[in-house]
Amino acid sequence: MLPCMTREHCGGDSFRPAAGKRAAVTPGSGRPAGTALMAGSGLANQVGAATAALAFPVIGPAGVVAVRQWVAGAVLLVVGRPRVRAFTWRQWWPVLCLAAAFATMNLSLYTAIDRIGLGLAVTLEFCGPLAVALAASRRLTDGLCALVAGAAVVALTRPQPSTDYAGIGLGLLAAACWAAYILLNRTVGARLPGTEGSAAAAGISAVLYVPVGIAVLAHRPPTVSAVAYAAAAGVLSSAVPMLADLLSLRRVSARFFGIFMSVNPVLAALVGWVMLGQALHWLEWLAIGAIVTANGVSVLTSAARPARAEKNPVAEAVTHAGTGPLTQRSR
Repeated sequence: MLPCMTREHCGGDSFRPAAGKRAAVTPGSGRPAGTALMAGSGLANQVGAATAALAFPVIGPAGVVAVRQWVAGAVLLVVGRPRVRAFTWRQWWPVLCLAAAFATMNLSLYTAIDRIGLGLAVTLEFCGPLAVALAASRRLTDGLCALVAGAAVVALTRPQPSTDYAGIGLGLLAAACWAAYILLNRTVGARLPGTEGSAAAAGISAVLYVPVGIAVLAHRPPTVSAVAYAAAAGVLSSAVPMLADLLSLRRVSARFFGIFMSVNPVLAALVGWVMLGQALHWLEWLAIGAIVTANGVSVLTSAARPARAEKNPVAEAVTHAGTGPLTQRSR
């Protein structure tokens, strides 16, 4: 939730030691450790989102996102240490767009979680990177995956008297922001070394939320526990996934990472059920499974044609989409 910096979320180049260089992957025995790190990253991300939801009754989604952005911005600025005075306009404009995408993604996702629940909101958001991956391909397999995912989204949003269309729309907005986040991170990673671009974007996003946070917290006075929940969400959904993803990508391939990140909607549904009591209908579980499967099949079968993917900048961006700290990423 992210989109992550979410899963929520997501462009890999900005988390390499230097632009244009790929981190070495430890062969063989590194995969079990890498898998454990990825599982921990996904679980921390979704537990962070569920923890944030505990503060919604007191300060609302906007208040929670403001606190979370402040925490994430502070952590990432310390880690990335961007040299903003040296940025050129060619480097600044994608960073500014990335900050806007990040800020909008988290607010729309958290508001969607408040309205339709963690599992459904994260699943809808996950359609963002899936759509980018499928749009970059002309393969029949990916076309079938797109049809399956589309049918699953229709099943999740089926009209009923109790359907929350605003919540669904916000979940899809978060998906669009995550898609933009992936593509923008590709550009930022190519123009700035290390984590400088992502750190600068997180810092700008935190500044953008200063007036929002002041207005919300003045209108809805926070409690100590609510602020603690929101701050914990910033650490669990941003700092922990960023570090875990960085370490795991030294042990597994980006393709394996992309397949494994498909479990995030399932983790979100399970965490929402256990921590928040948000039980899902069997049809909703089936739809989540279909979307997860569509992503896994698309990423797995793309291994047969790596040359074409590397010639396509969108496809390459998606191949490394999971290497950022917002895996749903927020998220």
